[in-house]
Amino acid sequence: MSTSTTDSTAAERLGIRAHSDGPVVRASAAPASFVPVQTRSERFASVHHADFAEVTGFEAEWKLTPVDRIRSLIDGELDGSAYAIMYPEVEGTTVEWIPRDDPRIGTAGTPEERASANAWTNFDNALLIDVSGEVETALTVTRSTLGDAPRAGHTIITAQPNSSALVVLDSRGGATLTENVEILLAEGAHLTVVSLQEWDAPALHLASHFARIGRNAQLKHFVVSLGGSVVRVNPSAHLAEEGSDTELFGVYFADADQHLEQRVYVHHDAPHSRSRVTYKGALNGHGARTVWVGDVLIAHSAPGTDSYEQNRNLVLSEGTRADSIPNLEIETGDIVGAGHASATGRFDDEHLFYLQSRGITEEEARRLVVLGFLSEIIQKIGEPVLEQRLLAALEAELRAVA
Repeated sequence: MSTSTTDSTAAERLGIRAHSDGPVVRASAAPASFVPVQTRSERFASVHHADFAEVTGFEAEWKLTPVDRIRSLIDGELDGSAYAIMYPEVEGTTVEWIPRDDPRIGTAGTPEERASANAWTNFDNALLIDVSGEVETALTVTRSTLGDAPRAGHTIITAQPNSSALVVLDSRGGATLTENVEILLAEGAHLTVVSLQEWDAPALHLASHFARIGRNAQLKHFVVSLGGSVVRVNPSAHLAEEGSDTELFGVYFADADQHLEQRVYVHHDAPHSRSRVTYKGALNGHGARTVWVGDVLIAHSAPGTDSYEQNRNLVLSEGTRADSIPNLEIETGDIVGAGHASATGRFDDEHLFYLQSRGITEEEARRLVVLGFLSEIIQKIGEPVLEQRLLAALEAELRAVA
């Protein structure tokens, strides 16, 4: 296929363009500068920062992001050394730092944008969390002293065959961090991963999560973003083997001048795989901004797929903006089902009227509606102590609204 100069110029104005990043080897016979931009699986990927073109902010993957606020993470020098973590000793799990040449690193995915590649280029050691116990356990790994200097991070979570666990990545305090998280599920593993962002208000955090889900394995993945100035967490799930299953959840609350972004990618690559994506968010205060982009690809190799994705946003004040963009690409007609939904709106007046008619004040009614809207996601985690903590954090956000 050839592209005329006029068509190419128009595409660049829309923020969609081919990469021309030097001598990159590709499997196809197409010229090195050609990328079929409308096929999600063909997006350019590399672990090397220099392989990506400079970010202008007009690119499709960056045009909804405040690039100037995170420039130090996209192109700056990064500290890739190990950092302090806290975790309890939990039977059936191990936590350790491993060298960057460990063969497990790079098996779940590859960066598709320049900030992720910057982290990959600069990390020294990776944090390995290994799950081997078949009786479900819960492990929380906390980091709270990263400081404000720009950092690179890399975490790899491995779930051994038929293992079962809940792993919480708990992030607090100050940070200027770009990182990659790899999640590997072997056959029959059942793993829940919760990525919790309760950063201090000025924090900057960019993260790419790559999950590879094996035969008859199940991943539940949660992104909970409450703190930070700019937080962008991009989870991707590769349903690589028959019977693989994933549920991707997200909940977020954006305050004034806070930017919270999630770009989700689900790749059905094996027969009889299943996915569900549900993200919910609320926005309050002038300049509060959220971005959700959901891409689902059902490949030729994935007959019998069952997939659905949805994003819902609740606007609590003037001066906010929520971008919600679901995308669905289907390459086979032999599927169980596939669909997507997106909605952004204000309070449901009927819910408010119902509560007020029973003697509840308008302020309390609004609080209950928002809490009920967001808590649906929290209650799916399945760990009561963590759920109560997160519900309390949402309560605090809502008190600030009042």
